Amino acid sequence: MKNRKRRRTGYWTIGATLAVVVVGVVIARTTAEKSHAPTASDLQLTGSRQEAADFIRYYHSIVLTPEQEAIKSVALSAIPAPCCSNSSIATCCCPCNLAKSVWGLAHFLIAKHGYSAPQVKTAVEEWLRSSNPRGYSGDACYTRGCGRSFDHDGCGGMDEERIS
Repeated sequence: MKNRKRRRTGYWTIGATLAVVVVGVVIARTTAEKSHAPTASDLQLTGSRQEAADFIRYYHSIVLTPEQEAIKSVALSAIPAPCCSNSSIATCCCPCNLAKSVWGLAHFLIAKHGYSAPQVKTAVEEWLRSSNPRGYSGDACYTRGCGRSFDHDGCGGMDEERIS
């Protein structure tokens, strides 16, 4: 009788130990997956009009906390506005589609993926490169380029419903 009791106790101990190990592995895996913020290259940014429209929607729908706004400000203040380079993309000279898409991308990365300011800056710079692979002149706002498409050195327009 004592041997059966010892065996049951031993089995219970082994089972409980295995359960703790399994739960620990699951928790560690989940934490690792959550803490892995996708890198800019993981995002596979395309610079497309649809992507810009999605980012503009994020700008309007994702509200940042004051701490998150500070991250956004630090990240975007370090990038000259592609359409008006005497301003940063954080403040841009106007809320054009290009600026709102960048702001929305920043909101998404900070609020949904916990990006730091350097990570946001890198991702935004990558998105800007993908939206106009030839690069931006920095003067579209001063040369009637607001209505031009991103890939033609423009701001993509001012109307969110008609991104050029």
